[in-house]
Amino acid sequence: MSDQPKYRRILLKLSGEALMGEADYGIDPNVIGRLANEIIEVNKAGVNIGVVIGGGNIFRGAGLAAAGMDRVTGDHMGMLATVMNALAMADAIEKRGGYARVMSAIQIHDVAEDFIRRRAIRHIEKGRIALFAAGTGNPFFTTDSAAALRAVEIGADLLLKATKVDGVYTADPAKHPEATRYDQLSYDEVIQRNLQVMDTAAIALCRDHRMPLRIYDMTVPGNLLRIMQGEPVGTLVHN
Repeated sequence: MSDQPKYRRILLKLSGEALMGEADYGIDPNVIGRLANEIIEVNKAGVNIGVVIGGGNIFRGAGLAAAGMDRVTGDHMGMLATVMNALAMADAIEKRGGYARVMSAIQIHDVAEDFIRRRAIRHIEKGRIALFAAGTGNPFFTTDSAAALRAVEIGADLLLKATKVDGVYTADPAKHPEATRYDQLSYDEVIQRNLQVMDTAAIALCRDHRMPLRIYDMTVPGNLLRIMQGEPVGTLVHN
């Protein structure tokens, strides 16, 4: 296995739910600490890293809308939840010796920088870990779409979606034990088979910009570094 990372620059998408660990709400300090250690390890290996974190551990705009709240208001609350998660991750990274910058798609100057593409690229070129908060800044767009957009904007070599499942399956493996895992898929296959890897807008953006996407299990320690070293962890979606 090569000591040199296979990828020069990545965008890592973490769900807000991933930060909960076994809790029902909020952030598990042990989980966020382990993820911060893995991100720093890969960063120190020479990989530029951008991170998009969801807010589902605090608020989900679609869920609030389903309960009767105005969808735009709910989505704005969800964006603020992602800012909270990004600040928590930045704190965890810096407590472990890394350097992080939180950049928000909505103006919130007292706690985060505005997202400016050139500044974001400059941060990651200097070895800082850029945490992109508040999604795209627009209601009705998920943080999956934000991750695909930011990956394209910063010129990432790979978009990674960290989940609690070791890839994409023919069916939900929790409900269908006979389901099999795909090693590779095309973007069109994901859409046609309705595999719900990410929302369709995010998949289409990746397809149109030839952005490879890898879905992997973030609960297995060391998986992120293994992917950087070229191991075929999880499922690869590409053209």
